[in-house]
Amino acid sequence: MNRTLLPGAIVALLVAIAAGAGYLLHGTMPSGLDRGAAIARVSSGSSPAESLQAAFVGVSEHLRPAVVNVGIIQKSHNRRTPGPAPGTDDPFFQEFFKQFFGSEGPSGGPEFRRPGLGSGVIFDKRGLILTNFHVIKGADEITVKMADKREYTGQVVGTDPKTDLAVVRFRPDRDLTVATLGNSDNLRVGEWAIAIGNPFGLDQTVTVGVISATGRSDVGVATYENFIQTDASINPGNSGGPLLNLRGEVIGINTAIFSQSGGSIGIGFAIPINMVKRVVDQLVDKGKVVRGWLGVSLQPLSPELAESLGVPGKLGAVVGSTMAGSPAATAGLLQNDVILAYDKTPVESSQHFQRLTAESKVGSKVVLQVFRKKKKMDVTVTVGESPDEGLRKAAPPQPKS
Repeated sequence: MNRTLLPGAIVALLVAIAAGAGYLLHGTMPSGLDRGAAIARVSSGSSPAESLQAAFVGVSEHLRPAVVNVGIIQKSHNRRTPGPAPGTDDPFFQEFFKQFFGSEGPSGGPEFRRPGLGSGVIFDKRGLILTNFHVIKGADEITVKMADKREYTGQVVGTDPKTDLAVVRFRPDRDLTVATLGNSDNLRVGEWAIAIGNPFGLDQTVTVGVISATGRSDVGVATYENFIQTDASINPGNSGGPLLNLRGEVIGINTAIFSQSGGSIGIGFAIPINMVKRVVDQLVDKGKVVRGWLGVSLQPLSPELAESLGVPGKLGAVVGSTMAGSPAATAGLLQNDVILAYDKTPVESSQHFQRLTAESKVGSKVVLQVFRKKKKMDVTVTVGESPDEGLRKAAPPQPKS
């Protein structure tokens, strides 16, 4: 549909471009990139729009070789009634499955090979790749395809369903371009964001947007959620690929989209890279993540509940129950206790408390500030090890990218 741009909208757009380029020229040009790489340079005579474009081009040219296509095959055995499935005698249908499933497709024998597709980013020169757990879940075979079309066999090093992260390794036969992991704690809403991945199998696709929000939880994708929201276009196949800043640093791992159609509507979610950093070393060293645990069931502190309990504020997490024999029960936490602080860190919500606990070292002692019967008190608790649990059931928005 054709639309006529109003003069005011044009002015606003030019101001936004100039502001972004001005921010860029004041020290945010890709500083973490290899100086020997072919990076677009900003000349003193460039216009603001050209300067901004040069930054996008520079990040794309340098980081695309570090982004890979992660393909998987899941093998299963058909349980079919005699005779071909409806439509399988159609030549187009047969050619489709020949391309995507190989000769051992649905009508090729008892073994059914179902392909899957996602993205990943190389973060270690030893051939270590970050991707999503849901990309490689249930994989019998993993293929890593590079930007130059070379292919390698991948192996799972470690997985963490609770954050939807996984590390895959392949054995490189030459030097690799390795992505630099940035600092997601410093993100500001409105900053530029660049996504690179393989949406719908379209290799090395680059899209640009902004940071729309930070700290998104209750998305229904993983147990521990603290997502970056972006309007950089993310589609099925982008999962596991990097979200980058204008310095060319990875600030997130693209994970999911909010969509009713299955395609991008400008609401995508990425795991903050600082959350990734807290688990990646354990995945490489141990193959899994060991987390802190208190054994307490929490509920949100709603305005009505805060009023009925006499809580002087709107932040905190309410104890619903404790598990018998758990650290929380041993420490004496009671139902309807409101946890206001975790080792002097104010508790913003039940999800925030859950993340603080998970990030605590097993065996360490923490002091909880608790509001009980209209009085504040301190409760010391010893952090236990989280039981090995799978993903909680995902709720909309789905599907994942």
